[in-house]
Amino acid sequence: MSFLPRTAFPAQSSLPRSYFLGHHKAGLQKMKTLLSSIDLVIECRDYRVPLTSRNPLFEKSLEGKERLVVYTKRDLGLGGREGKVQEDIVSIWHHPTTTLFTSNTEKGSIRKLLDYVREHAQKQYKLVGHRLLVVGMPNVGKSTLLNALRAQGIGKGKVAQTGAQPGVTRKVGSGVKIIPSEDDDAQLAGQEEGSGVKRQGVGGGVYLLDTPGVFIPYVPDAEAMLKLALCGSVKDTIIPPVLLADYLLYQINLQAPSIYAAYCPPTNEITVLLASIAHSTGRLMKGGQPDLEACALWMIQRWRTGHLGKFMLDVVNRDAAARQALEEQEMSPSISQARKMKKEAWRQKAWGRANKK
Repeated sequence: MSFLPRTAFPAQSSLPRSYFLGHHKAGLQKMKTLLSSIDLVIECRDYRVPLTSRNPLFEKSLEGKERLVVYTKRDLGLGGREGKVQEDIVSIWHHPTTTLFTSNTEKGSIRKLLDYVREHAQKQYKLVGHRLLVVGMPNVGKSTLLNALRAQGIGKGKVAQTGAQPGVTRKVGSGVKIIPSEDDDAQLAGQEEGSGVKRQGVGGGVYLLDTPGVFIPYVPDAEAMLKLALCGSVKDTIIPPVLLADYLLYQINLQAPSIYAAYCPPTNEITVLLASIAHSTGRLMKGGQPDLEACALWMIQRWRTGHLGKFMLDVVNRDAAARQALEEQEMSPSISQARKMKKEAWRQKAWGRANKK
């Protein structure tokens, strides 16, 4: 009998729908105060969830400022011809705003972004330096992008701390130079003579300000919350790991169930797969019982690093962006409404605990 994957994931009515923390709000307010001194906003989104990693708060708060949309982690999504087709569609979504795609493993994608930023700075020549603000959802790859731009732009090492969990960057940073000034040219030329590297200075240089990730105040769609959690935008303790691994299994089965063939045949039962992983990797508790939570976290991390399939979680087509924007207008509450919903949820929990006693 041939394997039939689930066509829909079970509804999760009790799933947390917010991860809008204090430093997210403070960071967003700080960004607003800096806007007058910013020449370009770089909004980062996760390549695997081009729709779900969009935060409408940025468009409202940073309205009126020129923007560049950069999709990070391209190396973890679709590749080849299929990936190129989807990138073309995503670029159409944003037209006339420029859209670029970067990868941690492709230096050419970082070079392309640097060339765009350099050209932008040359059009708005400033002796005091060109200032950029990078924004995005938590753990979308902003700090990693900053380090890559600095390495290629001026040949210096990492300056921004990065991590597997969200919340590493908690404050808006001071400007980090990613393109040298014209005065730096002579010094750089002497350092790099014979290296084949050419770094062209511009005006007073180009500086990039790193910012903390800002989450959506309220996520009306439970599946969107699962996607964001799977990509690492919320801490792994917010959603039970086994549930998150089950959603990953659901997605893998729709894409290519052969990905986990080394552990067990195709299955829709997450406990079956996790038990097989436990015995294969030695993640067992006392008495030889599978440590399902540890295996779930291992499975999730393997996917996040590209070792358990590379695919999109969002469906990308020409109408998808317009359809999501319409749904957001109809469903997405304001921050104050989201706060009221959160308080009501706390009241219900407290009431339930009191009745159990």
